[in-house]
Amino acid sequence: MAFESLSEKFQRILKKVKGQSRLTEANMDEMLKEVRIALLEADVNFKVVKEFVEQVKQKAIGEEVYTKLNPSQMVVKIVHDELTELLGSGESEIIYEKNKPTIIMLVGLQGTGKTTSAGKLANLMKRKLAKKVLLAACDVYRPAAIDQLQQIGKQIDVPVFTMGTDVSPVEIAVKAKEKAYNDHFDVLIIDTAGRLQIDEPLMKELNDISAKVEPNEVLLLVDAMSGQDAINVAKAFNESLSLTGIIMSKLDGDARGGSSLSIKHLTGVPIKFAGTGEKLTDLDVFHPDRMADRILGMGDIVTLVEKVQEEIDEKEARKDAEAMLDGKFTLDDLLKQMKRIQKLGSMGGLLKLIPGMPKITEEQKEAGEREMRNFEAIINSMTPYERQHPEVLKNSRKVRIANGCGKTNADINRLLKRYESMLEMMKKMQQYKKTGRMPPGMGFPPGGMM
Repeated sequence: MAFESLSEKFQRILKKVKGQSRLTEANMDEMLKEVRIALLEADVNFKVVKEFVEQVKQKAIGEEVYTKLNPSQMVVKIVHDELTELLGSGESEIIYEKNKPTIIMLVGLQGTGKTTSAGKLANLMKRKLAKKVLLAACDVYRPAAIDQLQQIGKQIDVPVFTMGTDVSPVEIAVKAKEKAYNDHFDVLIIDTAGRLQIDEPLMKELNDISAKVEPNEVLLLVDAMSGQDAINVAKAFNESLSLTGIIMSKLDGDARGGSSLSIKHLTGVPIKFAGTGEKLTDLDVFHPDRMADRILGMGDIVTLVEKVQEEIDEKEARKDAEAMLDGKFTLDDLLKQMKRIQKLGSMGGLLKLIPGMPKITEEQKEAGEREMRNFEAIINSMTPYERQHPEVLKNSRKVRIANGCGKTNADINRLLKRYESMLEMMKKMQQYKKTGRMPPGMGFPPGGMM
C-alpha cells in the first residue's frame, strides 16, 4: 500500500516524541530531521518537504509546545494538520448540477488505466450516490478502447454512447451531451483519448472538446507509481486545460506515495478520487484528513463504517446478531459472516482502518485470508444437516468432507475449534444479556475503558 513505509517511519518518530517528558528546541530539531528524511525517502518533492518542516516548527513554537509538560499530543496534532493541508484540506467532492447533467471530462496519458477509471467513476456515482450516469466513448484512436468501455458499461449496467471510430471525438462529445440532456441523465462522463506523451494535437483536441461541451469538471488521471513524473504531467495538463481535480490511481500498490503528498501543493489541483485496486468498485472519494490519519497510524473508522454500510444489510445483520446472542449460531451462519467480511475488502486493508491495531506482516495477512478460504471450502463440502448440527461430524464424515474439498482432517478440526471458541464467547455474552453483568475476563480493565 502507498505510504506504508512513510507511515511506519512517522509512527516510529512520533512514538519517540511521546517518550519525551518535555520538548526542547534540540529534540524538536532532531524529530524534524527524521521527518525530513522520511518524506524525502517517500519521494516527496524537496521544496514541499522544506516548507512542510518549516511550517511544523513554526506552529510548534507558536503553540508554545516546548513549555508544555506533555507536548506529544500537540506535536501529533500539528503534524496531522500539516499533512492534511498538504494533501488538500477540505472536502474535494464533485458539486453536482441540479436539473441538468453534470459533465465530467476525463483526461490523461495512454496506459494509465483511464478507460477503466471512467467505469469506476460511473460505478461509484451510480452505486453510492444513485446517479443516472452516461459514459461517452471519445477515444477513436485505440481500436479496443470503445469495446473496452462498452464491456465495462455492461458490467456496471451503465449505458455507453458511441458513434464508432470514423467520427471526430469532438462531435461524439457534443452528441453525447445532447443525449445526456434529452434523456435526463444526472452525469455524463467523457472518456477521451490518451497519448504516450503530451503533444500539441492531443491538447488541441482536448481543448476543442472542452470548448464545445463546457464540462463542469476536468479530471486528470495520474498513476501513483509514476512518482514525480505525475507532477510534471499534472502541471502540463493544468496549464492547457485548467484542471478541476485529479484521480490518483494505484494507491494500493507499493508506490512510495510522494507524488500524492506533493501534487496539490505544487499544482494547486486537488486529488478528488483515489484508485485502490483493479476491481470496478475500487475507487473512493479522496479525503485528505482521513489519509493523514492513516499515514500517522490513527486508522480510518469513518471509511470502515462507510464500507460496512454500503456492503452489509443493516436489518439482516441486526437479526443475525440477535440470533447469535440467543445461542443460535451454526456453520451456515459462520459462512455468512465470512462472506460479509470478504465483501468489505482484504483483511490487511480492513485492519489498517482500525485505530491501534498492531501491524501484521504480509505473510500473516495471506495466512489469514488463506484460512478463510479453506474454511469456506470445508463448509461448502458439508451437507445442510452437518452445517446445522456440527456435533455429528465424526471421523468418517470428516474423511468424506476432506476428500470433497481437497483439505485435511486437521483443517476441519481447526475450523471446528474456531467455531467452538465462538460458541463459548456467545455463551458468555448470553450471561451478560440475562444479568447485565460482564462475565469474568470480558470486562474493562480497572480505571475504565482507557
